[in-house]
Parts: sequence; structure tokens; C-alpha cells
Amino acid sequence: LLAYVEMAERDRARLRDLRKRVNICPLGAAALAGTPVPIDRRHTAAALGFEEVYANSLDAVSDRDFAVEFSAAASLVMVHLSRLSEEVILWASEEFRFVALSDRCATGSSLMPQKKNPDVPELVRGKCGRVFGHLQGLLVMIKGLPLAYNKDFQEDKEALFDAVATTLACLEAMAILFEEGLEFRPQRLEQAVESDFSNATDVADYLVGKGVPFREAYQLVGGLVKGCLQEGILLRELPLERWQELHSAFEADIFEAIHPRQVVAARRSEGGTGFEQVRRQLDRAKQRLEG
Repeated sequence: LLAYVEMAERDRARLRDLRKRVNICPLGAAALAGTPVPIDRRHTAAALGFEEVYANSLDAVSDRDFAVEFSAAASLVMVHLSRLSEEVILWASEEFRFVALSDRCATGSSLMPQKKNPDVPELVRGKCGRVFGHLQGLLVMIKGLPLAYNKDFQEDKEALFDAVATTLACLEAMAILFEEGLEFRPQRLEQAVESDFSNATDVADYLVGKGVPFREAYQLVGGLVKGCLQEGILLRELPLERWQELHSAFEADIFEAIHPRQVVAARRSEGGTGFEQVRRQLDRAKQRLEG
């Protein structure tokens, strides 16, 4: 989830940066060439809260970069929301069962009484194409237009307004989903990480820590996993004698090294999934939100 915090922070930064280029006043460009009337364009711009005025009247009339750039930024917001939605849909599936959906953000199936539909993430995922389509429509609309104003520009309103409304609605829906709609199942999460070979890399790292070259450790562990798959057992189910038959460097502490919580805790590098690193990332995220 902290990975999605990083994506959201990039989205916020993009929108802040975008405002520098869109907060420019076109008033005073008149139809296309300016006006002989002695107006003060900068006075009008300042009164309305604009940071600058368009330097060229032809550009002021014909520019739609602001609509395209916002739609592009909104499209990336929707990409991130869609990816997060897909995670939730998988987590809530019967095969994963990492989360349970509350009635606040799910509906029952019209046919299967036992089923809960992940409405919010599925709808958000589906709305992506709408915003992407607006971006593509704007690009196609302006790509061959001569200066200055053309009636084609009427098409920018529907695209831009709907991109704003759709993106905002999806952000609000996902906020509600994570605040009220999900219940994580820690026991199921622990069961999942105890029943696979995701700790195989840690066996190789263990050997490296004992002075075994990684190339050799990699090959040894690969063969070990292959054998376990054939026997239908997990690494944690191997007796110590089997480990020591594989390599003399193995000792009783191998079982601690491959325990799921230790596997997580070992990722201590900056930005990693170790518990202390996650706490630091959480603190950093909270400071961003408060700032």
C-alpha cells in the first residue's frame, strides 16, 4: 500500500507542477490579434488570480495544452487507481481471501447468494478508458489545426469537464473503499506466505552470509526447490540433516532465516519491506499529508 502512496505523491506533484503552466490569463487577446483599446491585461489577470498572461495573442486563442496536460495527469491518476483496484479485486477473490469487503462498498450477486461483488474497484478500473479516451480525443482534435481559433475547439469542453468529474469521483470512491470498505485478514495473509517458496532467495542469502559464492548458492537452492516440488514438501518441512547434506554451511538457524516474518524483517535497505523501513515510510507519508 505504501507503494501506492508513492504513486499518489507523484500525482500530487504533477498536478502542482501543472498549475504553473495552466494558470495563465488569455483575456485581452480578443478574437486573435489583440485590441487597439488601451487595456491593462495584467491588472485583469491579477484581479482574477492568474499568475501570468499569455505572451502571444494567437497562442492565447488557440492553445489547448492546458486541457491535454491536465487530461494526461488525470490519466496517470486513473492508471494508479486502476492498478490499486486490481489489487483489491484479487485480494478479495476466493482464491486469495486477503481482504473481506463490507456491505458499504459491495453488492450481492444477482444469481449467487454467497457472492459479494467488488463494485467500487471494478467500476474505477472500468472508468479508466473514459479518461484515456478524452486525452486521445483532445490530441486528435488539435493535431492538425491552423492558427488561431477553430470551431473544433468546442469539443474540448466535454472532454475536459468529464475528465475532471470522473477522476474526482473515482478518487472519492477509492478513499471511501479504504476507509470503510475493507477488512484485512492477517491470519489468511500469514497462511499464504507459509505455503510457498518465496523464501528460497533467503536460503541463497543465508549461504552467501556464510561465505558461499552467490552463483553456487543460487544453483544449490534451485535444485533444492525442484526436489521439494517433486516430493510435495516446503523448505520449512525439511529436516536439518537434509540441509546439511546439501551444504555444510547450514546450521539450525536456517529455520529462523526462512521464517516469513524474518524474511520480511531482513529487507533493511532504504525503501525495503523490513518492519523498521516500513515504519519510516509511514512516518514520511504522514508528514507529507500534514505538510
